[in-house]
Amino acid sequence: MRRLFNRLIPKSLRGDAVTIPVVRLSGAIMASGSPMRPALSLATTAGVIEKAFAFPDAPAVAFAINSPGGSPVQSRLIFKRIRDLAAEKNRRVFMFVEDVAASGGYMIALAGDEIIADPSSIVGSIGVVSAGFGFQEMIKKIGVERRVHTAGKNKAILDPFQPERKEDVERLKALQLDIHDTFIGMVKERRGAKLADDPELFTGAFWTGERGLSLGLVDGLGDMRSVLKDRYGPKTKLALITPQRGLFGRKLGILGSIGHGASAGDLGAALAGNAASGLIEAAEEQALWSRYGL
Repeated sequence: MRRLFNRLIPKSLRGDAVTIPVVRLSGAIMASGSPMRPALSLATTAGVIEKAFAFPDAPAVAFAINSPGGSPVQSRLIFKRIRDLAAEKNRRVFMFVEDVAASGGYMIALAGDEIIADPSSIVGSIGVVSAGFGFQEMIKKIGVERRVHTAGKNKAILDPFQPERKEDVERLKALQLDIHDTFIGMVKERRGAKLADDPELFTGAFWTGERGLSLGLVDGLGDMRSVLKDRYGPKTKLALITPQRGLFGRKLGILGSIGHGASAGDLGAALAGNAASGLIEAAEEQALWSRYGL
């Protein structure tokens, strides 16, 4: 009843404070994750993003971003969902960088009408990287023979158990250049004339938030609470939007995923599989964070 009454009164005469919905986007950006290590993707973020833009009477939506990057596809999908909803709901978008918004993390930050960073935040890394390992010498030492049969000469390129071929690397670099061009185009479209004329801007280099301000990568320095209270008044409240919970107040985990009739062996196999998957994902994520000294 109070909400209905408030809507009948002009905003200038209302005594209640402005409330800004807040979404936290934290972690590596990957198409898939696990119950142990959820990753940022459109699938994991779409729900909270849409809830934030459905928040009643909010003049803006704020995002706290803390990501070293990851999948360029998922980064762009999250970016596009935010921009689509901002246009549909006519809401202003604020992006607040915490420790890092680099590579795909910075691509998501581009969805903001304003990007605000801490002076010591890490921003930028506008580039594309692929990394892996070569195991061909290792399998020779342990007496394992690699057998690969394909229909199509390029079906098994960059196989980590075979010697690297020059033509495979050239093909990979061509793909990277296409993705890099898309990223550069997004930066230029969203940042426009704010960007400094600096030859290092699109080399994959990264900077502090303070240096990013002079390069035009961010619009200001500060923290979410201070900036939003300064913008919308001292009574401004922040409402953290969280993922929807299940029937019993939590998401289904590994036990829910293997079924009620599972045997002890099934449970053990599932636990072992998830543990192994979690270790690999943890190593991949740590490699992304350590690139920025974190």
